[in-house]
Amino acid sequence: MESTFHGIVAFALLAAMLLLGSLLRYRIAALRNSLVPASIIGGIIGFALLSSGLIPGFTAADFTSLTFHFFTLSFMSLCLTGGSDNKALSGGSIVVGGLWLTLIWTISLGLQGVLGYGVVVAYDGVTGADVSAFLGALVTHGFTQGPGQALTYGGLWEREFGIANATQVGLIYASLGFLVAFAVGVPMARWIIRKGLNANKASRIDGEFLAGFYAPKRQPEAGRMVSHPANLDSLAFHICLLGVAYVLTHVWLLSVRDFAAGFTPWGMNLGVLFSHNMFFLHGLVVCVLMRSVIDRAGLAVYVNDETLKRITGGSVDFMVVGTLMSIEFAVLGALLTPILLVSAVITVSTLAGCLLMGRLSGKLGYERAVTIFGCCCGSTGSGLLLLRIVDADFSTSVAKELAFYNIAIVVATFHILFIFAPIAPSLSVGTYVAIFGGTALAALVAVPFLMRRTRALGRLPAAALVPEATK
Repeated sequence: MESTFHGIVAFALLAAMLLLGSLLRYRIAALRNSLVPASIIGGIIGFALLSSGLIPGFTAADFTSLTFHFFTLSFMSLCLTGGSDNKALSGGSIVVGGLWLTLIWTISLGLQGVLGYGVVVAYDGVTGADVSAFLGALVTHGFTQGPGQALTYGGLWEREFGIANATQVGLIYASLGFLVAFAVGVPMARWIIRKGLNANKASRIDGEFLAGFYAPKRQPEAGRMVSHPANLDSLAFHICLLGVAYVLTHVWLLSVRDFAAGFTPWGMNLGVLFSHNMFFLHGLVVCVLMRSVIDRAGLAVYVNDETLKRITGGSVDFMVVGTLMSIEFAVLGALLTPILLVSAVITVSTLAGCLLMGRLSGKLGYERAVTIFGCCCGSTGSGLLLLRIVDADFSTSVAKELAFYNIAIVVATFHILFIFAPIAPSLSVGTYVAIFGGTALAALVAVPFLMRRTRALGRLPAAALVPEATK
């Protein structure tokens, strides 16, 4: 039986890091005042312990699969959750809000690639170095996409096109991206709360918010029991719903993968869209359909949304600590200067773009700005965690907009993700800039049309562009 414990102990280590992070947040004033979530504190400690070899028998790779599944669970449980009845916390159409997030991310994907490429070209010109410009372009896959894509494209470029050290540089960008997402995103979220710009006033800076624990007499209920414990525990019942969705998604992917594997129109391998690496994407659709069936059948009274929110929140916590513990950070001394230059330029431009575009998106614009900044510097998981700071119980519609966005970005950037990014080093400078820059420009051109659509829905009155704190 000992051989079966490795994965379970890996999960237990995630739990231990989360507990340690929450206790340190409670005890250390600097951590309380900075609003750093326990998952980040625990993840950083776990990362340090793994990197130092102080957790024998485990490596960063042991936490990768756990992180993937908690990421998947967080969005599948979110899509099983019903909509909020509080109109004050709704941004209107989830599709329109999700399209705002999609356009911002698409602009970031293209612009980061062009800026990263340009910074390294300028660095080579000033210093006389001979660093491949594609080591700068790789930043968009480490920041906007995360460690998985940075590793995938970096390894491919290094193996197929001879871009030396691309794999390690990709992982460095992914690591720096996570640090930026939290180092800049958490203070940004804190500013939003202090100014009262967030819609969900349950997120306010008080003693409980700082400590990370409720006072004993103020502890809220975490949900309602929908099944009698003599029959089935209510939490188990909701986990069962997710289990059914997981099985349906798995069966669906198995049933279509052989057909999809042979589907290569114009030489494009669309089979990757039906691999288990895209499980979360198909899982979102399955959960949306399941919730629709539940609602139409009049069975929504047997599904408690607060319980599902707790599953979502718990999955986010485990996902973030697992993400940080999954990263292997390697420093290439000779490339440190251009990497830091690229990262600095990308951080400033991404922050400015997310703040501006978030404001243009109307109601819940600040929630969208901080969320998409996390997505454009780390991953969807870091974006969701930053959202939870300004929207503590996911009561606004932004969380569901984020679920829609995860599907929409695949459509909006399909040509980059599945056609041009894998072969980028084979492209001429003009072609690369035209594809990545053109994609960002096309998304930017679509912004005025989306603004008109937002106004048509009554979500962007003239006064909406003025922060509440300054009115």
